Amino acid sequence: MARIAGVDLPKNKHMEIALTYIHGIGRATARKILTEVKLPFNMSSDDLDEVNVSDIRKVIDEQIPVEGDRRREVGMDIKRLMDLGCYRGMRHRKGLPCRGQRTKTNARTRKGPRRGAGIKK
Repeated sequence: MARIAGVDLPKNKHMEIALTYIHGIGRATARKILTEVKLPFNMSSDDLDEVNVSDIRKVIDEQIPVEGDRRREVGMDIKRLMDLGCYRGMRHRKGLPCRGQRTKTNARTRKGPRRGAGIKK
């Protein structure tokens, strides 16, 4: 089992899919990495040897912010929006969807469970 950027790659998956288990790498980025390292997209993650793993690690370390760095970057972007007080920042602060979804009947994931009229503290 290969360990890249602090994440164990899943067994028995194509490398194109296995790399997406790393936060900050999607399908397109995974394809770019594999093209640069000259590995086939459909190569199994079980078939990697140490040379391939080190090449992939090198490309990821040099070019792509992943895991902790990426999470910190996204968090700082959201914090910046909230500090500005713009519409998206206010929606983040209130815990509501900020990309235009309706909230009258849906958005239970963001809003949390329903609080009925009969519930008292």
